[in-house]
Amino acid sequence: MKIVFIGAGSIVFVKNLVGDCMLTPALSDAEFALLDIDEEKLNLVEKMLHTLNQNINGQRATIKAYKDQREALKDADFVITTIQVGGYDKVTEDFEIPLRFGLKQTFGDTLGIGGIFRGLRTIPVMLNIVRDMEELCPSAWLLNYTNPMAIVTGAVLKSSSIKTVGLCHSVQVCARELLDSLDMESSNISYRIAGINHQAWLLEIRQHGKDLYPRIRQLAAQKAVPHHDMVRFKIMEEFGYYVTESSLHTSEYVPYFIKNRYPQLLETYGIETDMYTDWGQSRIDFWNEMRQQLVQNTALSHERSKEFAAHIMNAIVTNTPYEISANVLNKNYITNLPNDACVEVPCLVNGQGITPCFVGDLPLQCAALNQTNINVHNLTIEAALTGKKSCLYLAAMLDPHTASELDIDDIHVMCDELLAANTDWIQLSDS
Repeated sequence: MKIVFIGAGSIVFVKNLVGDCMLTPALSDAEFALLDIDEEKLNLVEKMLHTLNQNINGQRATIKAYKDQREALKDADFVITTIQVGGYDKVTEDFEIPLRFGLKQTFGDTLGIGGIFRGLRTIPVMLNIVRDMEELCPSAWLLNYTNPMAIVTGAVLKSSSIKTVGLCHSVQVCARELLDSLDMESSNISYRIAGINHQAWLLEIRQHGKDLYPRIRQLAAQKAVPHHDMVRFKIMEEFGYYVTESSLHTSEYVPYFIKNRYPQLLETYGIETDMYTDWGQSRIDFWNEMRQQLVQNTALSHERSKEFAAHIMNAIVTNTPYEISANVLNKNYITNLPNDACVEVPCLVNGQGITPCFVGDLPLQCAALNQTNINVHNLTIEAALTGKKSCLYLAAMLDPHTASELDIDDIHVMCDELLAANTDWIQLSDS
């Protein structure tokens, strides 16, 4: 079996995924093909995985770094993508240019003007990957972890025959983190989550069959403030349901919390919008620490992570059923969201592949809030696939946070400045 990691320089993430595979008997003797544009990081990750292979896997796996994408993809069974196109400099511009127009952001990786431009940079690179896959490993599964998840995964699903799902981390921990924050017992719970990536809804949560939501809402209303999750608690108070992604992320997907007219909201809800200024140094510090903890650690070991990837591959290979949440193209799974939307729903994985499950209608207000984000997803995808600048403008004008702060003329000028800063990656025209 051949498992390809594109963006293998994501050292902790790759350790988790490859380590999980090494602890899975059906995957432990695979070839792990590593690919990254940063050769130094790629070599460090390769060295780390050789150590891990020796320490926990009896050297059963084959670890190999590749310089050529087509060679790495040839005859692959699974391809995992975790890439950042344009690097730190482009991410910085995603924040600094909008800030000159008064537009503040927290992470800028999923929605908002930062998410739109990250998507426009990333989609062409992902399409280059899937075009090679169509030729070199047409039966392989693509497991995408790259943000903006819904935009990137949706673009691939709409333009390629490759079997693709998008995977995130928030669904696995959402319910238990909520209960832990309210000092509620989190064992023996069952739950149902559906919506869109980073804005999926905890629709049901039960313990021994008992509905926990009445008690959750009561304790949430009584929780002392301030606390770290105030945005999501406010969304739950108003919309009735808890949302999967963190408060800092959630704050920039809606028009309610980051507002120049009400600057006190940032302090009230504990929202930080200038974190990107520290990311450059933190990246350097992070890699210095990882060299010591992971690369130079001859006793390196691994405990299974919460990631879905190894479970998915094992379920497909061994025909052992496993349930996940994944991002797929909506085909009437969520009946009050459009069928061209990339949605996050429960899926059953087995020897037949990955099968999305029927959800039905979301609560009306939850579907309505999702739709405001879906508008941006689909117009960004349309801009990338057609090359039309007009679709970019529309995506930005319909973005909830951007539209709540800027007028149409400023949105046009801001988008043009960001396009000028991204000429190496984004090619859009007026036609």
